[in-house]
Amino acid sequence: MLKKFIAAIIIAVPALTFAQGKFGIIKTQPIVEALPETKEAASQLEAASNKYQEEFKNFEDEMNKQVSEFQALGDDTPSMIKDRRMKDLQDLNNKMNEFRSMAERDLQRQQEQLFAPIQQKVHDAIMAVGKEGNFTFIFEDMVPVYTGSDVIDITDAVKAKLDVK
Repeated sequence: MLKKFIAAIIIAVPALTFAQGKFGIIKTQPIVEALPETKEAASQLEAASNKYQEEFKNFEDEMNKQVSEFQALGDDTPSMIKDRRMKDLQDLNNKMNEFRSMAERDLQRQQEQLFAPIQQKVHDAIMAVGKEGNFTFIFEDMVPVYTGSDVIDITDAVKAKLDVK
């Protein structure tokens, strides 16, 4: 019986501590969107994306030109020439696919590099507000089913910490 009583106390103490904690919620997306660094990072990413699109358009133009030339070959064209042209088309198609993959990977890497400092800045501000407000937990407010009156939305406090509106 004494073991059951001790076990009940061991289980109840953390639960009571948890129940007495201070909880906060935050909406990080509007904070990130409000930062001037986000607009600059998005602009840099868009510029890089546009350059890749221009280069890919050059590939497409070359492919269209070669396809037209291949289709214009007469029936009297030796099969060896047709085979070489077909191989050239396949090689160009492979280069286009490889370029597309490399461009997507590079844009993903750039996005991660550009947004990592922004995410860290928001994280640091959340941590500061959490410590200053003596919060036990802060949750991202995605789709709460219920939010009690004792849960505090700290989005505005983090925005103030970052000096954004």
